[in-house]
Amino acid sequence: MYKNKIFLAVLSFILIFGFSVSADMIETVNGVIVTEYYTDDIFEEPTVSAATIPMNTPPTVKAKSTVLMEASTGKILTQTNAHEKLEPASITKIMTLLLVTEAIDNGKISVNDVVTTSEHAASMGGSQIWLEPGETMTVDQMLKAAAVGSANDASVALAEHIAGSEEGFVALMNARAKELGMNDTTFKNACGLDEEGHLTSAHDVAVMSRELILHDTIKKYTTIWMDSLRGGQTQLVNTNKLVRYYLGATGLKTGTTSKAGFCVSATAKRDGMELIAVVMGGESSNERFAGAKKLLDYGFANWSITKPNFDASTVNNIKVVKGVKPTAAVEVDTVKNQLIKKGDAKGITVDVIMNEFVDAPVKEGTQVGKVVIKLNGEAIDECKIYTTENIDKITWGFSFIKLVNALFCV
Repeated sequence: MYKNKIFLAVLSFILIFGFSVSADMIETVNGVIVTEYYTDDIFEEPTVSAATIPMNTPPTVKAKSTVLMEASTGKILTQTNAHEKLEPASITKIMTLLLVTEAIDNGKISVNDVVTTSEHAASMGGSQIWLEPGETMTVDQMLKAAAVGSANDASVALAEHIAGSEEGFVALMNARAKELGMNDTTFKNACGLDEEGHLTSAHDVAVMSRELILHDTIKKYTTIWMDSLRGGQTQLVNTNKLVRYYLGATGLKTGTTSKAGFCVSATAKRDGMELIAVVMGGESSNERFAGAKKLLDYGFANWSITKPNFDASTVNNIKVVKGVKPTAAVEVDTVKNQLIKKGDAKGITVDVIMNEFVDAPVKEGTQVGKVVIKLNGEAIDECKIYTTENIDKITWGFSFIKLVNALFCV
């Protein structure tokens, strides 16, 4: 607990008197960065030279790899070396947070569950809240420590709570990465400490970030700027300063080690559009945040989400030939919002293409048409029109019964 008291004293001094945290607080071993803690510019807004940002041109970022993705469509708006395999540092925790959040939303665990810290979790080092072996916290508190303070010990404790061991949890991480198509990724641990073969790419970070922000649960944590644990004894400041300084910021995670450099996956939402800016291998803390800011600014300046003007109720039932019913009810798949360049909304049109009839027998779910979304006359998306009921083919027996009913029934 001695380290904790020192950290509390230093951080309290900073918070009270408004000084920036010293770069000396970045923990090093033999000159190698092993944690991110707080860099010397944590309380300063990222500086970006306006002269270097033509808003209609993808920005240049001083980093090994970058990706800007729109969240609802998964479309990449700009990228640099997107599939280069790099050390991810603590942005590894995006997958850890995803698995924990999925477990909460699926009812496997609760935010009120009590997590007991193992010897292994307490031994993590690096960014931490100095958990003691046997110390307990709720899932809610551990999540806050991992998401806000990038605590390695809390991340591993959560991993063990879900899978029984960090090794078992890492297997889950890699399986989930495979499901998401993260082909550049191999996880070796749950917190992001440098380890041989622990690699991912900016593209894959964007993919798992997109999956994580589908869960509103996590944004309760990733949008926190400052908070505390242990009844106020442990102070937390978000390692992602864009949460404080960038309009619409929703998260997400930073990472820093000597091998990884300065990394961030930054998410922000404005006017119904959410963007994910990934910067890996940044040259400095300020460069990673300034780079993410430039990417987000470029996205919001040039792209927007629009809803096509279409009413599904205007699509009529389809005629059934030789069926026991003359028509079949139909339904239209959800017409998705479209990501377009700003100013192109007037060019969006919707065409309904539907068969004149369908032959009996008709099975529920049979596609009988489609809705085509066009931008300036070019198709950019489509959705199916399908039947919602089964209709048998008319038979001689059915026809005879209908005839008898028509003749003798009033």
